[in-house]
Amino acid sequence: MTVTAKTPPRRDTRIGANAVRTGIVLAVTFALIATGAGYWQVVEAQKLSTAADNPAVIAIARRTLRGTIVDRNGTWLARSVKDANGEAQRQYRDRSLSGVLGYASARYGTAGLERAYNSQLLGIGDADPVHQLTAKFDPKPVKPLTLELALDLRLQKAAVAGLGKDTGAVVMLDPATGEILALASTPTYDEGAVADPATADDAFAALQANPNSPLLPRATQGRYVPGSVFKIVTAIAGLASGAITGNTRFPQQAGAESKGLLVDGFRITDGHHPATAGIALDLVGATEVSCNIWYALAGLAIGGGRLVEEAAKLGFGASIPFDLPTAASRLNDGTGSAPGGFADDVELANAAFGQGGTFVTPLQMALVAAAVANDGVLMRPHLVTALTGTAGGARTISPETWNRVLTGAQADLLKAAMLQAVEGDLGRLYTAGAAVPGIPTAGKSGTAQVVGSPDPHSWFIGFAPVDHPKVVIAVLVANGGHGAERAAPLAGALMAKYFALYGKP
Repeated sequence: MTVTAKTPPRRDTRIGANAVRTGIVLAVTFALIATGAGYWQVVEAQKLSTAADNPAVIAIARRTLRGTIVDRNGTWLARSVKDANGEAQRQYRDRSLSGVLGYASARYGTAGLERAYNSQLLGIGDADPVHQLTAKFDPKPVKPLTLELALDLRLQKAAVAGLGKDTGAVVMLDPATGEILALASTPTYDEGAVADPATADDAFAALQANPNSPLLPRATQGRYVPGSVFKIVTAIAGLASGAITGNTRFPQQAGAESKGLLVDGFRITDGHHPATAGIALDLVGATEVSCNIWYALAGLAIGGGRLVEEAAKLGFGASIPFDLPTAASRLNDGTGSAPGGFADDVELANAAFGQGGTFVTPLQMALVAAAVANDGVLMRPHLVTALTGTAGGARTISPETWNRVLTGAQADLLKAAMLQAVEGDLGRLYTAGAAVPGIPTAGKSGTAQVVGSPDPHSWFIGFAPVDHPKVVIAVLVANGGHGAERAAPLAGALMAKYFALYGKP
């Protein structure tokens, strides 16, 4: 047998193959490095260079005089000075602004607008790549911007003073632009004490230990049972979906006034408007006397799926796009098997008049009223109207349409209903004090029953004047009693304050 010996591969061939493989590996490695470097230096550069926990940002914050924050009249609300050690020290004009401005502290970081616009206030938030490149050759590359707010300090202070020692919130806005005129949360706190290194530790510890949670901005992140102010959401959903009209009447409602409405064995009662007992009300009449049974039946007619769908157009179910973080308002927890995430018709019927598993923020309810006031068009709410300064990134923030939720005719119908709820012969019994003297005022009060508490939340939402609304308001006084006790008269006083400042139409 002849054995043929295999010829071993040539050494230079093996070396060449290894060299090719090594070259490919190196090329891929360098490509990955280059891609990663490009991603972090270009795509993520803005985030990295402005991150609050970036050591470079912290160092800049210690020596940089942050930009000033001013109200719509140019009054400074927050500003910076140099302390004895040459480090930046933040000053705040009035603690009524604590839920809006937050604080800027070398020890405890930032909160509120101080956090939301931290990079712009430090002058490191320029998104213009050309300016970023030329800034490297600028002897003073850090150029803080000034924040100009739509907020009016005079209205803000009046809102906080009106809430007094109660826990609550007030939102005032221009329905045509979405500009926030007041955004009050109580209790307030001393922002300057948190910003001052000499008092920061004691001040912050006291705030954390306070059972009333003053650090919680209730206007945007506090969620509360809405009670009857939610009926306006149900009315919007019913009209927009076509499930109800202005002439909708429920014969069951008239027959159930004395003994209540049974929904799957659950009894919904409504004995607070005896003057209309036995009368089949329409939309305006049901809104004027705040008829729970009519609105429960309206909610069932709309259906859970459509109610949730239409409410979403108002902002429910997600964070509201805003300058500050917002908690999502909800109709239910979404775990139910019925349409819209409701557990059953009982939960749906209760939600339709603002009870059950419905929880809302004061900002959300202000937007509900704003949509009606602005002929069915909901504007995106905003606090900051301009960023000014010499650095790139300076800009004006213009009004922006968010959603159309009603036709003009449908909005007019709800305006008429809300006008009756404030100025009608029967409506004024539930909204005492809400009407602005000499100005047609629309609104809806709410008395929200709270599980585990004998004292309901006091609510009011509304606007004035009815024909050409200039100001919208939402007032919440937590555990403040009936809507007519605290929220309605406070709303009326604050709207009157607005017209005293800006003139009657």
